[in-house]
Amino acid sequence: MDLLKEIVRVDGIHTEGATILREAVRGIVIDKTNLFMIHSSKNGDYKFPGGGITGKETHHETLKREIREECGALVTEIGPPFGKVIEYDLPLERDFDVFKMTSYYYYCQIEHALFTQKLEQYEYDLGFHPVLVDIGTAIQNNKDIASSNLTEKIRWLPRETFVLEQIQKRIFYARD
Repeated sequence: MDLLKEIVRVDGIHTEGATILREAVRGIVIDKTNLFMIHSSKNGDYKFPGGGITGKETHHETLKREIREECGALVTEIGPPFGKVIEYDLPLERDFDVFKMTSYYYYCQIEHALFTQKLEQYEYDLGFHPVLVDIGTAIQNNKDIASSNLTEKIRWLPRETFVLEQIQKRIFYARD
């Protein structure tokens, strides 16, 4: 899968040191000129549906499970990969030098009917709910939040905004 970008969240991180690795899979669901995304009613940001790989799950199994849990949507098709983003941050654990997060993005299709979400507590606390949103609106909204001092920094905001911009350049501008 193509590497889209590496993001270092804190300057001076030793990216080759003792590493805690987390891998996640995220879905890109396009509906004409809109994207199916997760919106936080608390922070106001938009993020792609998906989440962490558990156990021996495949990327496809994780994507289906996570979209069902976060959005209440059933994945009907998983297409080609869009790419991956790697993020480096300080670890919470004392015996490690770096926290490395790799997010894999895939195109996918979902059924239009939505079911009840099965949110984790932090997702519930952030008011996660699925929405169809214009890509330009999502990008501008996330950029406004990133430049605002009104809200705490949202860790995934740079990653999700970058991927939104890449989709806009590669897919939506390519259609015109």
